[in-house]
Amino acid sequence: MRRFSYILTVLVVFGLGYWVGAGGRGLDAQAQAQPAAKAAPLDVSPQVAGKIKEARYALQEAVKALQNDGRYETITADLNTFLILSGGGNAREDLESGRGVDPETFAALHAGLAIPEVADHLGYDDKGRLTYQNKVVRMYSVSRLQQSYQHRLMFADPAL
Repeated sequence: MRRFSYILTVLVVFGLGYWVGAGGRGLDAQAQAQPAAKAAPLDVSPQVAGKIKEARYALQEAVKALQNDGRYETITADLNTFLILSGGGNAREDLESGRGVDPETFAALHAGLAIPEVADHLGYDDKGRLTYQNKVVRMYSVSRLQQSYQHRLMFADPAL
């Protein structure tokens, strides 16, 4: 009797599983990717928002000055504060050389913010790494990062 109830239980469980699976009950008819996360509204005071806008305006003025000196080229849709605060740089040249790009460019490329003529040549390899013209996009070497941060300190006000 015990063996009979065990067999009956197994048959009921398998039968129920088959019935649910075959009928599609309990399953979505179509699988969908996770919806894109919406940007949470920033909880900053109007004074802070004003200071951020002032800083952005100052960065835009610095970009104009760097461009006039031939010291700034970005390949992303927005300001590159890393290059600006480091005294300039050429992100296009860095990318095309294959030696690495600055951290902000690296992040922006991964976030899909490349300008169209660069975006057309971006892809991913079989290991999921970002590529530009079939070469893996890397970040600056440690020594280059250290050098860039030293340049940033040259523009810092010691009183701050």
